[in-house]
Amino acid sequence: AFFANKVEHESRHCNGKGLQRQGSSSFDRVYTANQNCGHAYPTFLAVLWCAGLLCSQAPAAFAGLMYLFVRQKYFVGYLGERTQSTPGYLFGKRIILFLFLMSVAGVLNYYLVFFFGSDFEIHIKTITSAISPLLLIP
Repeated sequence: AFFANKVEHESRHCNGKGLQRQGSSSFDRVYTANQNCGHAYPTFLAVLWCAGLLCSQAPAAFAGLMYLFVRQKYFVGYLGERTQSTPGYLFGKRIILFLFLMSVAGVLNYYLVFFFGSDFEIHIKTITSAISPLLLIP
């Protein structure tokens, strides 16, 4: 909602009318940042749910909150210079990778239980809980 509101505000500020695609460079930056965020959220939601369901909920929730904060930083950075959005983009990519690896670990644990009877769920939860604070390091 914040991103869409910024696009609408910038559109009205530049054109004085309703939402229009053509505008100034500031409108183009806001519109592009909004589109980039909108395209990234389905992937984020998929890996967040998989990591939470298949691995551990607490580290997945922590990583999800961090990702939302990072996307906000990316969006605000994109409004200025495009190079200001790069740290937010890279940080978000690292969080998505962490959630993906949590999902893979959960799937592997399921198949280990199914085929061999070995359950490593406690070890996986301990490792992900220990690694999740490292996401705070830029």
